[in-house]
Amino acid sequence: MDKLELLSPAGDLEKLKTAVDYGADAVYFGGELFSLRAGAGNLSIEQMKEAVQYAHAHHVKCYLALNIFAHNEDVLPLEDYLLKIKALEIDAFIVSDPGIMLMIRAVMPDAEIHLSTQANMTNYKTAQFWKNQGVKRIVLARELTFDEIRHLRAQQPDLELEAFVQGAMCISYSGRCLLSNFMIERDANRGQCAHPCRWKYALVEEQRPGEYYPIEEDERGTYILNSRDLCMIDHIPDLVEAGIASAKIEGRMKSSFYVATVVGAYRKAIDAYYQDPAGYEFRKEWMDELKKVSHREFTTGFYYNQPTNQDQNYQTSAYTRNYSFIGVVKDYDPQTGMAIVEQRNKMTVGEEIEVFGPHTDFFKQTLEVLLDEEGNAIESAPHPQQILQIKMEHPVSANFMLRKRKE
Repeated sequence: MDKLELLSPAGDLEKLKTAVDYGADAVYFGGELFSLRAGAGNLSIEQMKEAVQYAHAHHVKCYLALNIFAHNEDVLPLEDYLLKIKALEIDAFIVSDPGIMLMIRAVMPDAEIHLSTQANMTNYKTAQFWKNQGVKRIVLARELTFDEIRHLRAQQPDLELEAFVQGAMCISYSGRCLLSNFMIERDANRGQCAHPCRWKYALVEEQRPGEYYPIEEDERGTYILNSRDLCMIDHIPDLVEAGIASAKIEGRMKSSFYVATVVGAYRKAIDAYYQDPAGYEFRKEWMDELKKVSHREFTTGFYYNQPTNQDQNYQTSAYTRNYSFIGVVKDYDPQTGMAIVEQRNKMTVGEEIEVFGPHTDFFKQTLEVLLDEEGNAIESAPHPQQILQIKMEHPVSANFMLRKRKE
């Protein structure tokens, strides 16, 4: 039995290295062009070279998203771009547009192709079609149930199946949304989505009297398109049993703190399952970890049934943010117990903080010794990106992170 791959987003080089360090088996990222997350940091060609070298040195695979729906004006620039990245040892390309597949094949005949979820792959006959085009892996449409996935797996046993397990849910079918383009001329299918599904709406129906849409609202309106976040960490056995090869985390726009926390939690859950499949028990602290990053309420999406109004949040589109990411460890001196920390949010002497790192459980401590970069004692550090020295109660290493509960 091949182990379930844990696939992490990597919006920029720092997030990619964080994903690798915290236990991802593979990472996916976009270049500066032709990716569906134009607002993410994305990687230049030089950064991609460094990223691939770093990931491969840690036995982690790299997938490049080229999943826009290309217009005529994109063709020649994309062909030129492919020639420039040809020498990079990218493990696979995530593609939705058949024309882009043709262009990749022309430049890199042996390239591995993964079909993007944007292609809306929902049945085994369509899977057979894409397999005949040389696609090795299908990123399943999020609208599939476990029953449908199992049936597809039985009909196409040679195709790898990748499925989203964590993160924001698009209200439109497999992400093919026109709202952003229609409302403010930002094309979601070319990486510029403004997320109008999260905006506040009031529904008015004047042509169909007597037909009522079952929504909840108050005097502020209602968020009728606002899905909860997908979360499947407590269903690892079902993912494996369904034949899913890769568990994909959504979030190239998310922070390094998000990547570290979510990848770390899923890493522990997946490893625990494979250590003892028969005796596997889900641990509540893994879910508790996920709730320490910015998130909406959770749902299992379409996996078990068609979503109902319980899978929407009609009150607000705001995230739950109970913890603040306050710093990342850059270096540590085991002789003195002092850590060099790059600050991300305000911290103050006397506060209780949590410290966590790759493949470890977090520990709590009171922030008792706080020094600036020159070694001067300070009471508070309010400015982001400030370099600090912090006394640690337990050993840490580079890329450990610090967080605190919000007041």
